Amino acid sequence: MMTLEILARRLRDAMKASPVPEGAEALCNILGDALKDRAFTAAMLPDRKDGDGVREILYEDPDLGFCICGHVNAGSSVGKPHDHGTTWAIYGQAEGTTEMTDWRIVDEGGDGNPARVVPDRTYTLQVGDAHFYGVGAVHSPKRTRPTRLIRIEGANQDCIPRSNIVEAEAALQPSG
Repeated sequence: MMTLEILARRLRDAMKASPVPEGAEALCNILGDALKDRAFTAAMLPDRKDGDGVREILYEDPDLGFCICGHVNAGSSVGKPHDHGTTWAIYGQAEGTTEMTDWRIVDEGGDGNPARVVPDRTYTLQVGDAHFYGVGAVHSPKRTRPTRLIRIEGANQDCIPRSNIVEAEAALQPSG
């Protein structure tokens, strides 16, 4: 049976043995194993009351700084293209499906202008899937029904600014 402590220890041991990004596949496999334990995912991802937010930090490693986060999405949502700033993330699908789009940067932006991106690839994360997004990987989720995910962050996203990114077409629209 999986527990939060076992998951954290396995992730920590894997990161010490092979740091990210080289060790990303091993981390995805560890998270994938945890997602197979329905009792574990149910315990980590309970229903949330209104106002509790979507993301909850379940564990933050005091030495390596990575976080294990629970995401409970009550309904449909369409996320905007984003990266995770100077860190990486692994999305693990525990319940429902998430349509993910990877985006390609066509203009780096700068001098106060956002980076502009175009869609590159769209795929679906199914229950049990764990997908790695490296530093600078731009992606966006789309959910048509409630979902639950366990996300591993290389560092606490509360402390890391994300890049200013817009769809290339949106950047060409007049603001107003």
